[in-house]
Amino acid sequence: MAKPIKITETALRDAHQSLIATRMTTEEMLPILEDMDKIGFYSLECWGGATFDSCLRFLDEDPWERLRTIRSHVKSTKLQMLFRGQNMLGYRHYADDVLEYFVQRSVANGIDIIRIFDALNDIKNLQTAIKAAKREGAHAQVAISYTTGPVFTDKYYVEYAKRIADAGADSICIKDMAALLTPYRTEKLVKAIKEAVDLPIQLHTHYTSGLASMCLLKGVEAGVDMIDTAISPLALGTSHAPTESMVAALLGSEYDTGLDLQKLNDIRSYFMTLREKYIKNGLLDPKMLATNANALIYQVPGGMLSNLLSQLKQAGKEDKLNEVLEEVPRVRKDSGYPPLVTPTSQIVGTQAVFNVITGERYKMCTNEFKDLVAGKYGTTPMPIDPEFRTKIIGDITPVDCRPADLLEPELEKLKSEIPQYIEQEEDVLSYAQFPKVAIDFFEKRRNKKVGINSDKVDFKNKVHPV
Repeated sequence: MAKPIKITETALRDAHQSLIATRMTTEEMLPILEDMDKIGFYSLECWGGATFDSCLRFLDEDPWERLRTIRSHVKSTKLQMLFRGQNMLGYRHYADDVLEYFVQRSVANGIDIIRIFDALNDIKNLQTAIKAAKREGAHAQVAISYTTGPVFTDKYYVEYAKRIADAGADSICIKDMAALLTPYRTEKLVKAIKEAVDLPIQLHTHYTSGLASMCLLKGVEAGVDMIDTAISPLALGTSHAPTESMVAALLGSEYDTGLDLQKLNDIRSYFMTLREKYIKNGLLDPKMLATNANALIYQVPGGMLSNLLSQLKQAGKEDKLNEVLEEVPRVRKDSGYPPLVTPTSQIVGTQAVFNVITGERYKMCTNEFKDLVAGKYGTTPMPIDPEFRTKIIGDITPVDCRPADLLEPELEKLKSEIPQYIEQEEDVLSYAQFPKVAIDFFEKRRNKKVGINSDKVDFKNKVHPV
């Protein structure tokens, strides 16, 4: 039996992460938060992903203070974050004690729903985060990183969904970060998962290939319970389907969201002003708004695309973009078909850039690529050719257990390294994820240089996670 579809609005996190490298400031969010709270969204995705890094690195903002500020203005709507399993919001695996403390402080500061994913769809890397979220009373939503390739059949996704359910998740998100879903593929996949597990299903897809609205509609008809959208000024391109358009599409149907289009138009008006500002200052690149069906060929998420472009610009090789896009699937195949989402999107993308710029494949390998091949991020969806592995990591013994099992508890050690900087208990968690960036921020804060000020936004360096 059909029921009203719930909407997660992504403007405060993934929409601006996808279009403007996560540069929306807290000051820019403040005037519209209370109006957004009155709309009736299922949740506001507002934290996690790249927002944490961007706050510290580019905006001179404390991400914890951002969360508390949003919570103080959003009284009725659930706040949602994106969490990279054992990577948390950083780029390495963390010991369980740090992860558990991070989840505890996130919930204490206002998070209601934690969307947890692993870049390799390795359930071993999710179990601690799921347990931690549930222990704190948060909703633990586990995301399936959707991708394509020889192993990624309905059977693969159904088996993973069953493992997610067995691990204690409260709901499942089909996370199509690279816009690889097509409408009828969506329908088939959603039905298969719905038949296999008795959990609410949320659908997250990007507009890069131009199919997002159609995928969402077929997903709704197939039984999804929640969908991710973005208010229209921050929609389309590498972002998401427009919120108002999806609300209108379902209006009067058995799936009617119940949201008021007129009230949504007021939200739109505010973000349209911000959009014009971003275009004027060069932060919103029109290229990010274009539909590119090549995403279906190259399997490159929107955020990763802007990263690749930025890396090539810095090397003076912008004309090599197509060659890099063609190299990405080859690198991905060599490394066991990892889905392209943080951190594997950066790892595979950067290696593809090196392969093209140096003119010789794997002449130079990043440490992160070596670690991926060595199993330090977890088990890849497909086995890596032993001969290729030896070429990349030599005689190093690959990791075949949960990588975090090799880590000693590290929370107390981290605290002992920065006692002079700690002004709030969450500071050690900022330091854990981005040591140098966090210390630079702490220095500025101590010198009273930090404030919420959009004039401080770094518009030049657009490299950011997916």
